[in-house]
Amino acid sequence: MPRFDVTSYGATGDGSTIDSPAINRAIDAAAAAGGGTVHFPAGTFASHSVRLRSNVTLHLDRGATLLAAAQRDGIGFDDPGSGAGNPYQDFGHSHWRASLIWGEGLENIGIVGPGRIDGAALVRDMRPDSPPGTGDKAIALKLCRNVLLRDVTIVRGGHLSILPTGVDHLTVHNVLIDTIRDGINVDCCRNVRISDCTVNTHGDDAIVLKSSYALGFARATENVTIANCMVSGYDTGTLVDGTFARNDPAAADRDGPTGRIKLGTESAGGFRNIAISNVIFDRCRGLALETVDGGALEDVVISNIVMRDVTSAPLFLRLGARLRGPAGRGAGRLRRISISDVTVHGADPRYPSMIVGLPGARIEDVRISNVRIHSRGGLSPREAAEQPPGLINVFFAEPGAREPYAVPERADAYPEPSMFGILPAWAFYVRHATGVRLDNVDARFEEPDTRPAIVLDDVRDPDLHRVQLSEVDGVPSVVLRGGTAVTSETGVAKTFHLPS
Repeated sequence: MPRFDVTSYGATGDGSTIDSPAINRAIDAAAAAGGGTVHFPAGTFASHSVRLRSNVTLHLDRGATLLAAAQRDGIGFDDPGSGAGNPYQDFGHSHWRASLIWGEGLENIGIVGPGRIDGAALVRDMRPDSPPGTGDKAIALKLCRNVLLRDVTIVRGGHLSILPTGVDHLTVHNVLIDTIRDGINVDCCRNVRISDCTVNTHGDDAIVLKSSYALGFARATENVTIANCMVSGYDTGTLVDGTFARNDPAAADRDGPTGRIKLGTESAGGFRNIAISNVIFDRCRGLALETVDGGALEDVVISNIVMRDVTSAPLFLRLGARLRGPAGRGAGRLRRISISDVTVHGADPRYPSMIVGLPGARIEDVRISNVRIHSRGGLSPREAAEQPPGLINVFFAEPGAREPYAVPERADAYPEPSMFGILPAWAFYVRHATGVRLDNVDARFEEPDTRPAIVLDDVRDPDLHRVQLSEVDGVPSVVLRGGTAVTSETGVAKTFHLPS
């Protein structure tokens, strides 16, 4: 394909001159020629909005940086446009043009490295009343096909470093991101491959799949693979500088560093056919599978996961009824989930792995196998009774004052492992579910924890096979409240049944 060097169209790469007019001239020339590669040589190209065209690939050479520049003389990033035209998702998910690089309705496009995209002037939280010229995304794509993002580094990516919405046939390969909020945010997309990426996002999710109403209708995110990646919650900027700092203890929501892989929160269209494998989580929250807006989350396979220094639940499966979308929708479905070969070390003892549905909307058919979880432990029922103001709920009070396993439903709440406060189990808490199987699960604590290891609350047909748990004398390992009897083969030393 022909090559169009941005310097031939007037770009200077001096880090000060606004080069976006020259860059866009080079892109237009490539499109007029039927397609080509727009080349950035070494240099720093200060820029406002870069407008992609079909059949054009941006190539940032080694030493090249595309730098999001502050407004100058009243000129800045493109106007966000009319956007989604509905209130069913955050404003950042409702527009695309107020970005460093954007495209709508395109095909056969690419952004490749090994250069860098630096969103220095992008804001982390844009609102409808933000000043004209404000930008909040590094790369935003809407209703595009055949997209390749490869070999680039993105730093300070604003609210969303990569936001594809309604994009089909998307490949994201060997991309490194170190940013303040979301890294890769895939919304209403089909046939997506994310591989060999490293994403550090202390304050938000690293790789997240969504299915919002941003297109004006519900559309599933489906046929997605995420493989051979690392996600983390190191202090912002310390992945790219190689220091991997851990000094900032909490994200903006007051929970621990985020940096995880998540399905949800926006989930009107649902999720189907998702495979996640060979991923490292370090100093971040665990894996979250959430459907709370009426969509179905089903047919998900997750394997070969390593987590270290986990700041919330290692596994969080939530079926809720926030129902952010047109009126009349009911709770969705969460079913046919397989999670295997997971090793977790240093899990926060406040939040066990959770599988939590609703009355009348049960999570179904979850298989968790070959899992080792090492919790820091050290808690007891007393800690929940003494939670400081600001935590959501108290489960344990003085003996006899309150039934200790009565966890509130919070059906319409924003889903997050901390939404229930400290739970009455330290390894697994399962509620309103059918057909949950734990097979070859080994859960241990570093310091004794006097809560039960597993609480099953209104769970039908649970199956515990080869489950090994740390024990404390006088404390039941497994508590069953309501539901049906546990099918168990070996490994569960003490089971205590509560009446329905």
